[in-house]
Amino acid sequence: MPARFARADIDAAVTRLAGEISRDHQHGLVLVGVLKGCLPFLADLVRALTVVPVIDFLAISPYRPGTGRVRLLMDLRTDIGARPVVLVDDVIDTGLTGSFLLQELALREPSSLQLCAMFDRRGRRLAPVDVCYRGFDVGDDYLVGYGLDHEGRYRNTSEVLAVDRERLDADPDALVAELYPQR
Repeated sequence: MPARFARADIDAAVTRLAGEISRDHQHGLVLVGVLKGCLPFLADLVRALTVVPVIDFLAISPYRPGTGRVRLLMDLRTDIGARPVVLVDDVIDTGLTGSFLLQELALREPSSLQLCAMFDRRGRRLAPVDVCYRGFDVGDDYLVGYGLDHEGRYRNTSEVLAVDRERLDADPDALVAELYPQR
């Protein structure tokens, strides 16, 4: 895995994914974004689609310590029953969150339900999830940027960096000068 995903690499992946989704959903679809990390990716993806999407969001809690469980904090406002749905997330890691959300959305009986992620850590799966639309396969590196944050920082950068988590735990602002150069 590269230590850095440059903006050009991300743009190419978004264009490819938008083409695949547009091809598979020629009559439109509902895109469901998982807040907050999906925002940069979803915004770029929507602009690259050649079909008309309906867009909605949901939000989940962080994992509760020792449980591996999350809960829904914000639900959809759109009725997805009998409609094709693509769940959009920034990264799929253990699969626990993706599995939870797919099960939750499946109860609403969409006509189809697929998962799209910019980054996929297949090697860390604890719960089986099928990522239908995948930007990049990644390893265990700790990533920040383009929606991926550390303590709320770095989501708005246009590239993604593999970083030393211990360094950021010690100083969450350690990458500010590098990622936000003075203009």
